[in-house]
Amino acid sequence: MPNDLADWLAYIERQHPQAIALGLERVGRVRDAMGLVPAVPVITVAGTNGKGSTCAMLDAVLSAAGYRVGLYSSPHLLRYNERVRIAGREADDEALVSAFARVEAARNEKAGNTRLTYFEFGTLAAVDLFLRSAVDVLVLEVGMGGRLDAVNAFDADCAIVTSIGLDHMSYLGATREAIGHEKAGIFRAGKPAVLADPAPPASALAHAQAIGAQLLRMGHEFGYLDEVDRWLFWGPAGRRSGMPHPALRGSIQLQNASAAFAALDTLQQRLPVSVQDLRRGLNEVELPGRFQVLPGRPMVVLDVGHNPQAAAVLADNLSWMGPCADTWAVFGMLRDKDVAGVVRLLAKRIDHWMICTLPPPRGARAAELAQVLEEAGASAVREFENPALAYAVACSEAAENDRIVVFGSFHTVADVLAARESRKA
Repeated sequence: MPNDLADWLAYIERQHPQAIALGLERVGRVRDAMGLVPAVPVITVAGTNGKGSTCAMLDAVLSAAGYRVGLYSSPHLLRYNERVRIAGREADDEALVSAFARVEAARNEKAGNTRLTYFEFGTLAAVDLFLRSAVDVLVLEVGMGGRLDAVNAFDADCAIVTSIGLDHMSYLGATREAIGHEKAGIFRAGKPAVLADPAPPASALAHAQAIGAQLLRMGHEFGYLDEVDRWLFWGPAGRRSGMPHPALRGSIQLQNASAAFAALDTLQQRLPVSVQDLRRGLNEVELPGRFQVLPGRPMVVLDVGHNPQAAAVLADNLSWMGPCADTWAVFGMLRDKDVAGVVRLLAKRIDHWMICTLPPPRGARAAELAQVLEEAGASAVREFENPALAYAVACSEAAENDRIVVFGSFHTVADVLAARESRKA
């Protein structure tokens, strides 16, 4: 048996021949063997973009209200422990190792040696830890899609779909209609289903209606009004005016905050929160890598956006920040993403492209990115072996009034963050 957390992570990565194998049969079998049945409210959050921010806001507001929250999210940036948070703290190595051991015992001894993927293993371990830690509420972020994602093995008391865009198309389908159906798969009959995409595909609406979910749509059953320095939310429990803008940057965060508020409205009887709790949560919410602006000069922006929908938001946010001298991009992506679509949306915002290779097998080589940039008519393109090296050169050459934007993948942002951490050590 593995000993420490690093050994366990390496072990669970080898247990299934496929890195991604969607389906609920395997995880359901081990779930039942472990007796994992949450008796507290479960909020499940899916979406092409915005699900991490929405989960973070739910966690912040519920914590401000005094609830003990179990938050499961993915992927992580620097440490696996980031994925499993209990009462605002990352689970420690010892707790994760114990949870992995319990999953391993159940899958071997009670579930016929069921082979689990890395994400399935982690999901079961997280829920096991949450239930053993006597949390008051579970906030579970879907890994991919929704209908066949391991998180969907646990019934949601309220399900949120933040947005529906084109991503993971080889797994979820090539159209918004197909992807919308997959994401709406987290909805449950008779339970609240919050749909925050302002223009959802018909498939998501049809699925909610077919199963009898209590559908709440952005602009219909809930919504918001941006009032520049404050904003107003309206939803099932009424209007809340004078709300502070979320500590997470970017105009899209009002859409994410509204999704979180609408979900909390539907659970008010089981998880009452006050207006003050809402305000405090918005002020205190943190989430690294989501249009995160680091202190100092030149300005550094970290954004894990990796699809055209996220690129459009990033472009809008950069415009909203106001002018700067030059913008430097530290840019690396996975080759199964829509690289051309991302480049097209950001080409006019970038003056210097510092493109970098990400690790195989999914990582695109810098030369591949260079070809896409050339076809898009971009100039000032330089290639680097990894994001840390690209970032170091950008920092050494950028002027004080320039900005450096690190984006394209969780891997790109994580590599830069790790390089910054190692310099501090």
